Amino acid sequence: MDEQALLGLNPNADASYQQRALAYFEQLKESPDAWQVCAESLAKGLYSDDHVKFFCFQVLEHQIKFRHGALSAAQQQLFRETLMKWLQTQMMNSQPEKAFIRNKAAQVFALTFVAEYLTQWPKFFFDILSLIGLNPRGVDLYLRMLMAIDAEVVDRDIHHSSEETRRNTLIKDTMREQCIPSLVESWYRILHTYQHTHSELTCQCLEVVGAYVSWIDLSLIANDRFVNLLLSHMSVEVLREEACDCLFEIVNKGMDPVDKTKLVESLCQVLQSAGFFNVEQEDDVDFVAKFSKLVNGMGQSLITSWTKLAKAGDMKNSQETLRALETKVPLMLQLLVHEDDDISANIVGFCYDYLHVLKQLPLLTDHQKANVEAIMLAVMKKLTYDDEYNFENEGEDEAMFVEYRKQLKLLLDRLAQVSPELLLEAVRRVFTSTMQSWQTAPFMEVEVAIRLLYMLGEALPASQGAHFSGDGAKASALQDMMRMLVTCGVSEYQHTSVTLEFFETVVRYDKFFIVEPQHIPNVLMAFLDHRGLRHSSPKVRSRVAYLFSRYVKTLHKHMNAFIEDILSQLQDLLDLSPPENGYPPLLTSDDQLFVFETVGVLIVNSEYTAQRKQALMRNLLDPLMGTFKLLLGKLLLEQDEERQSALADCLNHAVGFASRTSKAFSNKQTVKQCGCSEVYLDCLQTFLPALSCPVQKEVLRSGVRTFLHRMIICLEEEVLPFIPSASEHMLKDCEAKDLQEFIPLINQITAKFKGQVSPFLQQVFMPLVQAIFEVLARPAEENDQTAALEKQMLRRSYFGFIQTITGSGMNEVMGSQGVENIEQVLFTIIQGAVDFPDPIAQKTCFIILSKLVELWGGKDGLVGFPDFIYKHIVPACFLTPLKPTFDLSDAQTVLTLSECALTLKMIHLKRGPEFIHYLQQEYLPSLQVSPDIIQELCQVLQQPDSKVLKSYLKAFFQRAKL
Repeated sequence: MDEQALLGLNPNADASYQQRALAYFEQLKESPDAWQVCAESLAKGLYSDDHVKFFCFQVLEHQIKFRHGALSAAQQQLFRETLMKWLQTQMMNSQPEKAFIRNKAAQVFALTFVAEYLTQWPKFFFDILSLIGLNPRGVDLYLRMLMAIDAEVVDRDIHHSSEETRRNTLIKDTMREQCIPSLVESWYRILHTYQHTHSELTCQCLEVVGAYVSWIDLSLIANDRFVNLLLSHMSVEVLREEACDCLFEIVNKGMDPVDKTKLVESLCQVLQSAGFFNVEQEDDVDFVAKFSKLVNGMGQSLITSWTKLAKAGDMKNSQETLRALETKVPLMLQLLVHEDDDISANIVGFCYDYLHVLKQLPLLTDHQKANVEAIMLAVMKKLTYDDEYNFENEGEDEAMFVEYRKQLKLLLDRLAQVSPELLLEAVRRVFTSTMQSWQTAPFMEVEVAIRLLYMLGEALPASQGAHFSGDGAKASALQDMMRMLVTCGVSEYQHTSVTLEFFETVVRYDKFFIVEPQHIPNVLMAFLDHRGLRHSSPKVRSRVAYLFSRYVKTLHKHMNAFIEDILSQLQDLLDLSPPENGYPPLLTSDDQLFVFETVGVLIVNSEYTAQRKQALMRNLLDPLMGTFKLLLGKLLLEQDEERQSALADCLNHAVGFASRTSKAFSNKQTVKQCGCSEVYLDCLQTFLPALSCPVQKEVLRSGVRTFLHRMIICLEEEVLPFIPSASEHMLKDCEAKDLQEFIPLINQITAKFKGQVSPFLQQVFMPLVQAIFEVLARPAEENDQTAALEKQMLRRSYFGFIQTITGSGMNEVMGSQGVENIEQVLFTIIQGAVDFPDPIAQKTCFIILSKLVELWGGKDGLVGFPDFIYKHIVPACFLTPLKPTFDLSDAQTVLTLSECALTLKMIHLKRGPEFIHYLQQEYLPSLQVSPDIIQELCQVLQQPDSKVLKSYLKAFFQRAKL
């Protein structure tokens, strides 16, 4: 072997040596007999360096994986003998190989087994077992091989081809017939022999039993001698976690429901008599977590058996299984309330499924009702935060608790399905007692009490409003709790978790305030003062900004008397904070968006006159406009890039805030009716100059473009005078992305105003088209995926634009562009339909072509257009589907073919027999289509139902492509 190259295998070798080692590995992989050198060096132990040994096994792995078929029978024999020799040397070595080498060796043995067991090496296991006997080194490698074989043949998480799946099934069937009893016997001997001397081998063997039990005859394992051995391992500290996992796999095996019940029951009796059910006396939480998982598996297995038996109508056995299940509930409850959340989380599945069983029973016994109540109390207890939870800097532990809480919430929802009355009563008890003494209660108790009230909203089946009407008991209980929440003063509690839960709950049950509006002022104060928007925690302020907007949207009708107060209190939170202020604002710009929207909602929905609304809206937006002008002037003079970026962001926020206020308007309360048109027109005048700002173009254009979209919706035709100059600025020095984002604006104007904007569209049409062509024609790097994607999206946007123009019935927009320009545009549409393998764009192009045929293809259509139909549109309808990139198994492509069919249908509608004659006599013969197929196609084309043509064309092109 190349000793110099082998030096590069050392992780500390320099880069050139490592490169050489890599090249050498590739060379050995490709060489037909290099594996023999590696095999010999392993069998004879020529190298002591671990990395070289690993390297040799990698070469063998490649050989067996990819070149096994190329080996002669003699070479295959040599391969097997080499592996066995290596195995033999391992048992005699004074030092065992490193774990990573043993794992790689086991993988090579497993791959050899998979390749040869069914043909050349049926005695694989017998050869291994007779060689290793009970030698600890040999046993270790044998167990590693078994796990590697499990990964290759059984593991369901690994994707296998259908051929591999067939092969694996055959291997398992053959193993079951020939050697599984011998393997099981070897496992028993290993477990029995090494349980006190080699705990690591015993654990490995338990893992093997757990892996194989799912597909072998269970009676080989689930018998007295094996189970007793496993149970004895449960009492040995170093073995019991693995023994637990092994028992879990045994319990999880699919089997007849009656047999499964018997198995679980016998297992439980033995575990109980051995004292394992006394969970409180066990200090080892890792073991209890495993035990909890085992109990969960037993519980769920019994539930599966009960479900099957109940479905089959086997009353006797289903009753017995239900009784067995009920006896496990006390243990389940012990584990559910365990202070360690991992232990508790492991039993939630059993608990959830047990409640599902109770839900299906016609009547609950007193004992079952007591179980429901116990689960309820356990969930309430476990929902509680512990002292260590870090609210300011949430890490992995906190994230795990949040996930665990989600599981508990599912249990609570399920409890509500089983017994809504019980749940409501339990929550009411906890909530009332906690709220009566919130001043002295720890934060976690106060938080969980409010949290439970919050959770009832989803757990109890009712629409939002129905929580406070209809069903008397429930409505009054919720109403009582809400009244207590907002009057007991708990909003003053000094802990962020309680504060947030208070506001979340107030907003969840905002309909309560419609029933009892007298509480609104107090809650408004909480939102506006140190408890809410001025809280010391940024996290609370941020969340409250959003929740306040939701609260106001629901209840604005009840706030008329307080609007002026609210606005004056919010005044300083509405300031646009320029970057040079130097102190952080109370709210981030994202939070401020919600506040601006909230103020908009209050003004627009108030009972004020239009004049007053206008004055209030001007007070809100004038400061934004003033700051905007000031900052835009600064930006034009600013040289420093970082400062430019900060100023541009600030300008963008100003536009965004103004934009957000406009969301308050509706069909009932339009900008015009509220007298606010003038204010927003002033905003437009103020913001549009930013479009011609030479620096930070992308940020500024994006903000102003969004504002224009909003104004087209809100201001109606009053916005139109601003569109031409805005468009002119946006079409200057633009990139693909700019254009792609500008086109939807033009589409929006076209679709909304149609004929009103026709003169403007005629004027802007060619400049826009030329700007698009210019960007598309720019050369780009061959491998620049981003540029390629941007161009594809721009092309789609362009075709979408043409589709909007043609679809809005404004044929004069294109018709007025002069012959050369029209031709240029038409050719791009043909090109889009035929040349670019993008089914989304192709579909749009055929929709356009069909529309143009409808507009211009008749007797009095556009001069010269019929000629264009026959020379270009008809060929496009046939050439596109014949392209190799036109994939008829793709759903988008099939939609394109449908539009293609509709285009042909439209041509026939407009040109009649002349079109059929052209297809029969000229075009289809030029494609070498046989006369009978031409006849058939033309007949289908003349049928009134376009569905027939769509189906026919699909079959026609599928045939043509064979």
